[in-house]
Amino acid sequence: MGKLQREGIWNTFISYAGIGIGYVNTVLLFPNFLAEDEVGLTRLLTSLALMYAQFSALGFNSMSARYFPYFRDKAKAHHGFLFLLLAIPVAGFAVISALFLLTKPLVVAAYEDSSRLLLDFYFYIIPLAFFTLLLNLLTSYLRSLYKTIVSSFVQDFLLKLLTSVLILVYSLGFMSFQDFVIAYIGINSIVLLVLAAYTMWLRQLFLKPSWEMLRIIPLGELLHYGFFTFLGTISTTIITTIDQFMIGSYSLSDNGVYTTAFFMTTAIMIPAKSVLKIAYPQVADYWKDKNMDGIATLYKQITLVNLILGLLLSIGIWANIDNLFSFMPEPYRAGKYVVLFMSVARLVDLATGINGIILATSDKYRWDLVFNVVLAVLTVWTNFYFIPLYGINGAAFASMLSYASINLARLFFLHYLYRMQPFAWSSLTMAIIAATALGASYLLPYLGNVYLDMVVRSLLISVIYASLTLGLRVFPEMNAWLLSYIGKLLKR
Repeated sequence: MGKLQREGIWNTFISYAGIGIGYVNTVLLFPNFLAEDEVGLTRLLTSLALMYAQFSALGFNSMSARYFPYFRDKAKAHHGFLFLLLAIPVAGFAVISALFLLTKPLVVAAYEDSSRLLLDFYFYIIPLAFFTLLLNLLTSYLRSLYKTIVSSFVQDFLLKLLTSVLILVYSLGFMSFQDFVIAYIGINSIVLLVLAAYTMWLRQLFLKPSWEMLRIIPLGELLHYGFFTFLGTISTTIITTIDQFMIGSYSLSDNGVYTTAFFMTTAIMIPAKSVLKIAYPQVADYWKDKNMDGIATLYKQITLVNLILGLLLSIGIWANIDNLFSFMPEPYRAGKYVVLFMSVARLVDLATGINGIILATSDKYRWDLVFNVVLAVLTVWTNFYFIPLYGINGAAFASMLSYASINLARLFFLHYLYRMQPFAWSSLTMAIIAATALGASYLLPYLGNVYLDMVVRSLLISVIYASLTLGLRVFPEMNAWLLSYIGKLLKR
């Protein structure tokens, strides 16, 4: 098993540990200790900070993956690459901050009647966005160095664990909600410091500028690529946040319900997030070496790994959906079909593999921008149409429709350009295995106790799913890795 697969597996383990804590936060702590509008506000603040950071970054997150292979030389401090990676986005942050302050009257007009609470915390978005920006840039830099495990731990586990502690402290009445928001911003600064300390420990924190970098790749080319990826990143950010902005303008309480249901499906994407952290620089290296066979093989392998883990999580969530909502106050049950629609959307995303990364790191990267802009327009239009009609369910259906349409279009485009596609017969086999395991869970009656029912139902699904997947050797490399791992354990 190669370095990519090993790091992907470790990232997946870390991410699933984090998702376990995230589920505790989302299902048990946030809904039961914060009011619905307070839950909606915390999620909206996070989304606004993410958009703020993406605007500030000016596309330099993606630039790191594409161009770092040309700068890589530790003996020469990577020719000042990290300084450039941080300097341009920090300058962008200053500009965006000025615009953010100037546009406050527009935000007041949109949210004053329905979501007054957001306006009370408007200026808190600035420091949260700054920490988010630096955390994202450092993560991109470490990903280019193939150092992804600690950044996964910090973002996917440590941040959620500190959030759990914070909610528990808040539940004991030791702080006001305002103090809670300030402390939440504070723990974001803590995880940033941890990641910076790790980069320093690796002896990779090279902050001095170097004119030498301009002789390797002209600054104009870097800015040109950054501009195109910036437009694509902004499109992606709009795609992932427009639903929250629109629902929040109607009601922060509805946004609390929607984002809670939305988060319940994020576990499905954990395999993709974990593997893609290392796939991005790997694909960039393949393009540099003109290794088309390597890209095509990676395309299929990652799609299959994503489907194996993503399908298991999706059927596990849906089989236990009523059990999960039983831990929350009754109004949260309104998000049941948000979970269904978003699960389908995420599975489509998984099934189409790394098509976006392949385009973004190729000489056809401008087409990735076209697809992202089209998806952003489609997402905005479908949300404007479906949210007034169907509320939070309409937002989830709009996302499902948009993701399915654009991912299929991107898939066919890649096949047209490079004659590569991510599917094999094993993909169909996995779909059949998932349907079989889910069907078996429906044959099991409710066992009378929510905890017992969740454990038994999940075990039944897992045993059937794992037995068929391993028995049919859907992914032989996984079988070989498991046998090797078990052999090492037995030798101890």
